[in-house]
Amino acid sequence: MCYALECMDDKWKQLPEKFLQRVNQIVPNEKTKTILNAFCVKRPVSLRVNTLKTTADELEKDFKQLGISLERVPWYSDAFILKDDPKIALRDIMASPIYMDGSFYIQSLSSMIPPFVMDPQPDENILDLAAAPGSKTTQMAMMMKNRGEIIANDISVGRIYKLKANLASHGVTNTKIMKMPGQFLWRRYPEYFDKTLVDAPCSLEGRFNCYDPKSYKDWTPKKVEILSQRERFLLRSAISATRPGGIIVYSTCTLSPEENEEVIDWILKKEGDAIDLEPVEIKNLQTDEPILKWKNKTYDPRVKYCLRIFPSEAMEGFFVAKIRKLRPTLTPKF
Repeated sequence: MCYALECMDDKWKQLPEKFLQRVNQIVPNEKTKTILNAFCVKRPVSLRVNTLKTTADELEKDFKQLGISLERVPWYSDAFILKDDPKIALRDIMASPIYMDGSFYIQSLSSMIPPFVMDPQPDENILDLAAAPGSKTTQMAMMMKNRGEIIANDISVGRIYKLKANLASHGVTNTKIMKMPGQFLWRRYPEYFDKTLVDAPCSLEGRFNCYDPKSYKDWTPKKVEILSQRERFLLRSAISATRPGGIIVYSTCTLSPEENEEVIDWILKKEGDAIDLEPVEIKNLQTDEPILKWKNKTYDPRVKYCLRIFPSEAMEGFFVAKIRKLRPTLTPKF
């Protein structure tokens, strides 16, 4: 089976018809066919070194001994792409001692972007509002050198179990797990955190694959609308839980403007001059332009500072916004 873009034969037509209609509206005309074909690509396996246990150079040597070739990712020094056949490579590396001891994390490249943008530092207080299964939590703990504190929150018991396992296997010791609805977490931690990540539960459109009907079978326009409302509450909670001067990073793996630019436009209006957007720029990473108009709506011009990535041979679709909190947003109680 050929997975390269040049040998696609309209396999993307298996995706939901209403979704395809929306893609034609969201994506620039000159990119439409390429992006639709990207929904049918088998992407290479990517991984992130766990510097709590090893180094990128040492990991590269370990993989060489396994007979597996790695390619460095130009925009992130801790990330690699496996150059070998994905199925064979996955089978081999998941049976290796370096996988068992947590020396690396198998993670999509797009998933690595939000912590990279947030740039958590040692000794900071960090909130991961929707943390499980822990790919970004472990990445942030690594960047913090296990110093400071991360509150990793989720509401799913099953996903929290996976989160606990990943934290343990990767040697993370600076993280506490919480289980409560993210939209109410600010009440326990009012304006407390230095930085907050809202990797919001979304419609997952950026991860659709035409060879995997499970990836898109539950998608409906109504679901997009419902999720958009939930994402707004999560983002506002994150802002309320972050101290003045702090950073909030909002991300999704969907293409829908309702879940991306529209959520950011809404929060800018809701919080007024208490927040502002900062440009999301990553050297050596190819990105796409955010959407400033959708249907009958024109978004705040600052939305142009967000980062959008359409699906490609290497990357899943993704969206990232970086918000700076400028002043308190909570009314003091006397």
